Amino acid sequence: MALFGKTAAQWRNEKGISGKSPNIRDFASAEELVVLINLEDTNADLIRQEVPKIERLKILREKAYRQLKILRKNKDTIETLKKNIIEDVKKDN
Repeated sequence: MALFGKTAAQWRNEKGISGKSPNIRDFASAEELVVLINLEDTNADLIRQEVPKIERLKILREKAYRQLKILRKNKDTIETLKKNIIEDVKKDN
Protein backbone atom coordinates (compact mmCIF):
# COMPACT_ATOMS: atom_id res chain seq x y z
CA MET A 1 0.00 0.00 0.00
CA ALA A 2 2.77 2.45 0.93
CA LEU A 3 4.70 1.89 -2.29
CA PHE A 4 2.04 1.30 -4.92
CA GLY A 5 -0.78 3.35 -3.36
CA LYS A 6 -3.17 0.38 -3.48
CA THR A 7 -3.49 -3.15 -2.21
CA ALA A 8 -2.62 -6.12 -4.40
CA ALA A 9 -6.33 -7.00 -4.54
CA GLN A 10 -7.19 -3.48 -5.76
CA TRP A 11 -4.45 -3.70 -8.38
CA ARG A 12 -5.72 -7.09 -9.65
CA ASN A 13 -9.28 -5.76 -9.72
CA GLU A 14 -8.19 -2.76 -11.83
CA LYS A 15 -6.42 -5.14 -14.23
CA GLY A 16 -9.45 -7.49 -14.35
CA ILE A 17 -7.46 -10.35 -12.83
CA SER A 18 -9.21 -12.88 -10.59
CA GLY A 19 -7.50 -14.93 -7.92
CA LYS A 20 -4.21 -14.15 -6.19
CA SER A 21 -1.95 -14.49 -9.20
CA PRO A 22 -0.10 -12.75 -10.75
CA ASN A 23 1.51 -10.89 -7.91
CA ILE A 24 1.91 -7.11 -8.15
CA ARG A 25 5.62 -7.64 -7.44
CA ASP A 26 5.93 -9.48 -10.76
CA PHE A 27 5.34 -6.16 -12.51
CA ALA A 28 7.48 -3.95 -10.25
CA SER A 29 10.69 -2.33 -11.42
CA ALA A 30 14.03 -3.26 -9.86
CA GLU A 31 13.98 0.04 -7.98
CA GLU A 32 10.50 -0.65 -6.60
CA LEU A 33 11.55 -4.11 -5.45
CA VAL A 34 14.56 -2.70 -3.58
CA VAL A 35 12.35 -0.12 -1.89
CA LEU A 36 9.78 -2.79 -1.06
CA ILE A 37 12.39 -4.90 0.73
CA ASN A 38 13.48 -1.85 2.75
CA LEU A 39 9.87 -0.97 3.58
CA GLU A 40 9.15 -4.49 4.82
CA ASP A 41 12.09 -4.27 7.22
CA THR A 42 11.09 -0.79 8.41
CA ASN A 43 7.49 -1.91 8.87
CA ALA A 44 8.62 -4.81 11.06
CA ASP A 45 10.61 -2.38 13.22
CA LEU A 46 7.64 -0.02 13.50
CA ILE A 47 5.34 -2.90 14.50
CA ARG A 48 7.80 -3.91 17.24
CA GLN A 49 7.72 -0.30 18.43
CA GLU A 50 3.90 -0.51 18.46
CA VAL A 51 3.49 2.41 16.05
CA PRO A 52 -0.20 2.62 15.04
CA LYS A 53 -1.08 1.37 11.55
CA ILE A 54 -2.06 4.80 10.16
CA GLU A 55 1.20 6.35 11.38
CA ARG A 56 3.20 3.41 9.98
CA LEU A 57 1.61 3.87 6.57
CA LYS A 58 2.47 7.58 6.60
CA ILE A 59 6.10 6.87 7.55
CA LEU A 60 6.42 4.07 4.99
CA ARG A 61 4.86 6.13 2.19
CA GLU A 62 7.26 9.03 2.81
CA LYS A 63 10.20 6.63 2.90
CA ALA A 64 9.06 4.89 -0.30
CA TYR A 65 8.82 8.13 -2.27
CA ARG A 66 12.17 9.36 -0.94
CA GLN A 67 13.97 6.11 -1.78
CA LEU A 68 12.42 5.82 -5.25
CA LYS A 69 13.44 9.38 -6.02
CA ILE A 70 17.03 8.67 -5.00
CA LEU A 71 17.21 5.38 -6.91
CA ARG A 72 15.71 6.87 -10.07
CA LYS A 73 17.99 9.90 -9.85
CA ASN A 74 20.99 7.58 -9.73
CA LYS A 75 19.74 5.12 -12.34
CA ASP A 76 22.67 5.74 -14.71
CA THR A 77 25.17 5.07 -11.92
CA ILE A 78 23.34 1.90 -10.93
CA GLU A 79 23.30 0.67 -14.54
CA THR A 80 27.05 1.31 -14.82
CA LEU A 81 27.67 -0.64 -11.63
CA LYS A 82 25.55 -3.55 -12.91
CA LYS A 83 27.45 -3.54 -16.20
CA ASN A 84 30.81 -3.55 -14.39
CA ILE A 85 29.74 -6.41 -12.13
CA ILE A 86 28.58 -8.47 -15.11
CA GLU A 87 31.86 -7.81 -16.94
CA ASP A 88 33.87 -8.81 -13.84
CA VAL A 89 31.91 -12.05 -13.51
CA LYS A 90 32.50 -12.86 -17.19
CA LYS A 91 36.24 -12.25 -16.75
CA ASP A 92 36.35 -14.63 -13.77
CA ASN A 93 34.64 -17.44 -15.70
